[in-house]
Amino acid sequence: MRKKEMMAMLLAGGQGSRLGILTRNVAKPAVTFGGKYRIIDFPLSNCINSGVDTVGVLTQYQPLRLNQHIGIGIPWDLDKRNGGVTILAPHVKGGGDSGEWFMGTANAIFQNIEYIDSNNPEYVLVLSGDHIYKMDYSKMLEFHKENNCAATIAVMEVPIEEASRFGIMNTESDDRIYEFEEKPANPKNNLASMGIYIFTWERLREALIEDSKIHPDSDFGMHIIPKMLEEGQTMYAYRFKDYWKDVGTIESYWQANMELIKTLPEFNLYEDFWKIYTNSDHQPPQYTAAGAKLSTSLASEGCEVYGEVYNSVLGPGVIIEKGAVVKDSIIMENTVVGENCYIDRCIIDENCSIGNNVKMGTGENIVNESKPKIYNTGITVVGDNTVVPSNVEIGKNCVIYGNTIESDYPSNKLESGKSIIKEGASL
Repeated sequence: MRKKEMMAMLLAGGQGSRLGILTRNVAKPAVTFGGKYRIIDFPLSNCINSGVDTVGVLTQYQPLRLNQHIGIGIPWDLDKRNGGVTILAPHVKGGGDSGEWFMGTANAIFQNIEYIDSNNPEYVLVLSGDHIYKMDYSKMLEFHKENNCAATIAVMEVPIEEASRFGIMNTESDDRIYEFEEKPANPKNNLASMGIYIFTWERLREALIEDSKIHPDSDFGMHIIPKMLEEGQTMYAYRFKDYWKDVGTIESYWQANMELIKTLPEFNLYEDFWKIYTNSDHQPPQYTAAGAKLSTSLASEGCEVYGEVYNSVLGPGVIIEKGAVVKDSIIMENTVVGENCYIDRCIIDENCSIGNNVKMGTGENIVNESKPKIYNTGITVVGDNTVVPSNVEIGKNCVIYGNTIESDYPSNKLESGKSIIKEGASL
């Protein structure tokens, strides 16, 4: 069998519960980002731009939209006979009569050892499917080989006051790792793990098999990395100094989208030499009507703007009707905002219909202590496939559960901090 130098295993099965109703029906990596993209587009594009042409995508939670988006990998040039992209879901093992969920990050890799062996790689790149960044993994591989590592862990410096939120790598002066601390109360430094690893496959394979006998919920940060360090295996930290964002909360997701529309964005989607690819339908050109205003915003293909849009991100097929004003908001694919609406600091999910004369994101920012912390951000969030009736006023910090219809609205005003949820559902 021809040996692959390096293949990737992309962990894309996370529920992303901190994104609330945005991940009610989809895995976090399938959430829309930057108008026409989905979060998983970024690590997939990094792979093909780095020359990694064999990628296993491990799915678990709500995988349908993610599987449909990836397909056979055509947009990323991953529709290859020798390699390409493969969707890897939990499955029944030979001789068994039941399947087994992935119980941890390392356990997910362990359950797919046969798939990795079938590609015969020398090195395995393990990635998370829910971060926004551009990275040349081939440079990290060079670093890994130069230092004859068993494992190389990508790290970035974070403010020391935030370091306790991360897995921290304690290193020698040459960046050799001597200790790993998972979310330490008193961190010794600020080198935070990015959840991007390169392993020499022979070493990782052995560690996975041994650890599975002890920890059925085997995790890289909790088990595999400490185990390899205890055994004295060579591990180095690879410093990454460019843009990287975990969009795991409503506020960080909103903020990362807003950063894209700056005149000189820190994260540039328009670079020819490192393109971000996606699976998008052929859409008609964007249309801006006479008298409409579109300022400091991203508008995807197929958008029609008849009103005013400021500092916002519009997905494909979004329609902003005459007299509507949209500010500081994210409007996802195929959503229609009716005439004379006012939308401020909102996230509106896919396939929604906002009636005429709707005001959303108005009034004071009232925190609702009974509501999950993820929603007390001042941002109003509307779930997918929602109908908001005409002449309704919705305050700040509100949550509209997906699939709501006109009869779900008790009155024409929803005060700040309140929610509308379908019967039997919960936030």
